[in-house]
Formats: sequence, C-alpha cells, structure tokens
Amino acid sequence: MNIIICDDRIDDRKNLSDLLSDYGEKKNYEFAITEYESGEQLCEDQSALEACQLLFLDINMQGMDGLKTAMRIKEKYPKLPVVLVTAYMNYALDGYKVKASRFLLKDNLADTIEECMDDLIAEINKNRRILEFRFVEGTIKLYADDIIYIETELHKNVFYTEKGTFQIYKKLDELENEFNDMGFVRAHLSFLVNMRYITKISGYVMTLTTGKKIPVPKARYAQVKREYMLYKGEERIKIAVLTEQNQKIVLQIIRTGKKSMSVSEEKCTIIKISFPQSRR
Repeated sequence: MNIIICDDRIDDRKNLSDLLSDYGEKKNYEFAITEYESGEQLCEDQSALEACQLLFLDINMQGMDGLKTAMRIKEKYPKLPVVLVTAYMNYALDGYKVKASRFLLKDNLADTIEECMDDLIAEINKNRRILEFRFVEGTIKLYADDIIYIETELHKNVFYTEKGTFQIYKKLDELENEFNDMGFVRAHLSFLVNMRYITKISGYVMTLTTGKKIPVPKARYAQVKREYMLYKGEERIKIAVLTEQNQKIVLQIIRTGKKSMSVSEEKCTIIKISFPQSRR
C-alpha cells in the first residue's frame, strides 16, 4: 500500500512513519511510505497522488494548511482516503467539511493508529472488491469502486465504468441486490448509481462527477436523497459538538428542528474521531 505523510514537522513525520511501519510488521502488510513537508510540495507531485492509497495530513502547517491541501486534493482524487492529524481537537468539524475519513490527535497516535488502520484497510478492501461478470463482451473482472453507474437500455443493462462500457443480460433488480452493501443507490427504475461519483442531488436531478445528469422521479426523490445524505453522513446535520462524558467519546448531533441527541462513537456515521482520555 502506498501511503503519504504530509507534515511540516520532521519529528512528527518520523513518529507517524514509525507507528505505521510497526503496524505493517504486526499485521503483515507492506507499506511504501513517502513524506512531504508542505501542502504545496505534495500538490505538485501528481504522480505520487495518483499512486497514493492513503494520505495522512497535518492540519497546522505553514503556508497551505492541511484543510486547504485536503480540499484541493479531494477535488481531483475524491476517492482517496484522507486522515487529518493535529494537536487540536477543535478542528474535528473542519475535518468533516473536507470529507476526511478519520481525525487523529497527535498526543494519542500510539493508542489510536491500530484501530484507525484496521478500519481504513477494511474500507479500502471493501471498495476495491473484485467482481466478475459475464458481459456480452466476455467475462470481465471489475472493481466495484470503478463502476460509475448502470443503465437499462432496451433488454440489456450497460455498465459505465472508468475502463469503458460493458453490456450484460441481467435484470437491474438482480444487480441492485448484488451491489446492496457497496454504496450504490437506485436513482431511477433504469439507473443504479455508485454514490462515490455523485456531486449533488437537487431539483429532481442527480449530477455525477463525470457531468452526467440523471433524473430522479418525484416518488423516489426523498428516499434517494436520504440514502445519499446518510452515505455522506450529512442527514440534516446543523452542527456537531465533541464532548467527553464518563471518559467515553460522544458526538452530540443537533438536527434542524429537533433537540440535541447523543450518539456513541461506534454508531457515529459522520466521522470517526479519536482523541485521548481525560487527564486527571
């Protein structure tokens, strides 16, 4: 796995690199770790970003900070998992805004890195699951992550992927069941869409990163939008506040028109946040 660490402090880069190397040895993973000392330096190295599978970004860097760096990188590589690392807990919501996969505090990296990596690798492997289909063009293996959407055309369904288009004689209902736990949504009777490629849903139209616009029927619109918002972890969230309660991490979600409610970290769908226990 190709991992990038971007931090303007050499000691912090070394500490994280050592922790990741120790984790790799323990779990029998091979990591190729590359270090950068600024967001500007990282953004200039497009070949490294194209090959990167996991990015660790320090938030508090001189020049282009980690949040701006994450926003710029996510525009071009929206599927790249980004872990924000900082010494300050109050940046958690900013991490949510740039669609960070995780938020870690530097003071507690040794205690949180293993759980963080276990979760991230499981997610990456799930998204990179290899599927085999008998298309009109022949038997072809695809990553679920590479399928943008599937559209019904006459008596066939057409897979639109990053590798091209492929046709299959299989009902869309059957395909929907096969992709049940892989982040796909039935946008229309004739469309099954990978939510990773959706940029927005508004005015009964779904817009994809490719520029493709897919109509969403009025009867299906609320459910489709709800599924997408749950996928993105944004369901009517107005603000989130981190608190510590009985030495357990709690995320208080204040929803529009409702009283605040507490959700345990395990059930949190917004962003996984790790920080130290209270010091006595």
